[in-house]
Amino acid sequence: MTMHFDVAPAPHARALDAVPLFMRRVLYALAPAAVTYTWFFGWGLLINFLIAAVTALLCEGAVLRLRGRSTRVALNDGSALITAALLSFALPPLVPAWIPVLGTAVAIVIAKQLFGGLGKNLFNPAMVGYVFLLVSFPVEMTQWIPPRMGDIDYMHLSLLGQLEYSFLGRLPSGLDVDTLTRATPLDIVKEGLRSAHSFDELRGGSLFGDFGGRGWEWVANLIAVGGLYLLLTGTIRWQIPFALFVGLLAPATAFYWIDPHHYAAPEFHLFSGASMLGAFFIATDPVSASTTNRGRLVYGASIGFLTYAIRTWGGYPDGLAFAVLLMNAAVPLIDRVTRPRIYGRR
Repeated sequence: MTMHFDVAPAPHARALDAVPLFMRRVLYALAPAAVTYTWFFGWGLLINFLIAAVTALLCEGAVLRLRGRSTRVALNDGSALITAALLSFALPPLVPAWIPVLGTAVAIVIAKQLFGGLGKNLFNPAMVGYVFLLVSFPVEMTQWIPPRMGDIDYMHLSLLGQLEYSFLGRLPSGLDVDTLTRATPLDIVKEGLRSAHSFDELRGGSLFGDFGGRGWEWVANLIAVGGLYLLLTGTIRWQIPFALFVGLLAPATAFYWIDPHHYAAPEFHLFSGASMLGAFFIATDPVSASTTNRGRLVYGASIGFLTYAIRTWGGYPDGLAFAVLLMNAAVPLIDRVTRPRIYGRR
């Protein structure tokens, strides 16, 4: 008789070439969303990514040299580029160059290397860098521009104009930051609901699409396609995205059903902000996420619920980064409680 043993997926050793392969897959999966983002919101994402990528590689190499470690393997594994890419997606397109430089330096030096490098960091490095910037520089972190849509007063910056603002802080004559930027759909809904406007009134604005923010929902769709690619290739597991969506949509559906005028619709939460990016690319970080099957479900559902709670009753329009960091801190306890039973023991 043949016996079948279930083997937990982690923490088992993998070949060293598996890490660069997984990191490349993540970058491939983000590429369609990056192209869509650039079409709707201009060159800011690509410029921020290039700045963040150079900063990430330089910071990682410098710290490894100070630690007396080899730089070749670490710089070639692609993890620093993933941190730069995720942080770039989280940043507003219109920010000075020192914002991605500072955020990436905090992510790599403090959140990653001071913990011992790849595989040893407790918190998601990109989210540490993002939250640091959000708390420290709230003005620069709210410089969002509206999407390129026919019925929206979109002020388009050329690549040269975007570079000039990023590195020199100058805008074309007659333009300033206030004329280029708008509140995001999450901001509009949060402040509008607090001002006794109904959700139906708010979603009728020009910045809103069929489900979420115009432009944003298309980016979210392409992120979901990239996430499906990661699932099909086995790069990530299904438990965290599934549980995060349940944790986000269950309270959103319940409160919207109870009072549809004063709570945002569940599809708005799903297709706005960082919901898709968080579910497939951020919360699934193999280092800082839970490693047991049951633990992943608890971890993902908690992130989803905390995201909804912060969006609805907290002080920030999108609370996913805070939710991820809070649950990163809880991962050791979650893994301890949910570790699989040893075969032959009760």
